[in-house]
Amino acid sequence: MISVFRLQKTREQMSEKEVTDFVMNPVPQGQKVLCKIIRSKDGFGKFYPQYELYIEDISENGEETRTFLLAARKRKKSKSSHYIITTDKLDVAVSSKNIVGKVRSNFLGTAFAIYSKGRNPFKRESESSNLPVREELGAVVYDPNILGFKGPRKMTVLLIGMTRNGERPEFRPETDAQTLIGKFKNGDHRDILVLHNKSPQWNEETQSYVLNFNGRVTLASVKNFQIVHDNDLDYIIMQFGRVEEDTFTMDFMYPMCPLQAFAIALTSFDAKLAC
Repeated sequence: MISVFRLQKTREQMSEKEVTDFVMNPVPQGQKVLCKIIRSKDGFGKFYPQYELYIEDISENGEETRTFLLAARKRKKSKSSHYIITTDKLDVAVSSKNIVGKVRSNFLGTAFAIYSKGRNPFKRESESSNLPVREELGAVVYDPNILGFKGPRKMTVLLIGMTRNGERPEFRPETDAQTLIGKFKNGDHRDILVLHNKSPQWNEETQSYVLNFNGRVTLASVKNFQIVHDNDLDYIIMQFGRVEEDTFTMDFMYPMCPLQAFAIALTSFDAKLAC
């Protein structure tokens, strides 16, 4: 039986450490977290929108309340897509002390790595940093789409395999071959949880590819997706989709943490070549 997750404290009652611990740790098994993502792209921001993640709490009479959790913005003057994720929606600068994670793509925007805050082992200038090597939290790979823009996207999501105690082991690669994408490309799937987006079905009536989001998604979009494991297509680990022009729902369950789910959603917003 799946129940809806509810915060036990208001955001104002949570310390910064409690917020960080919550966004970094997997949600409890058997609970689903309901979220909304609001995209803001007014003025110059239309080129570098800000994304804000809220946890939804829907009462028995249908009233909805939202609690802010995370914000993200794409870095300017970056050769590839590079998102900064913070716990403060008013401070999404690269120098923010509230940074908890980052998402970075390859040049084509077809592969994304998700990291926690920490030292980048691939940059020499960061060797003097006192921060520990960043933790890799996940990766997303988009397959080339032979149908072009008319066909659904194909995603592979890579996460660190959980321990028997339901915890996520620390994973801090220091070479390309040790990263999730490096291991996956080399056929080394040990300790990696390999997930895919659920294949939508063609609907003759609407002349489009559709998925059953159980009312949580109301507008068709190439960005909409559901993430599952090949061994259990009914257990929707994460789903994401559009409900208004700049409003999206994002629901997720164990073994994901809020930061992982938000980062995966950010990769779907990004423009991609041949995907």
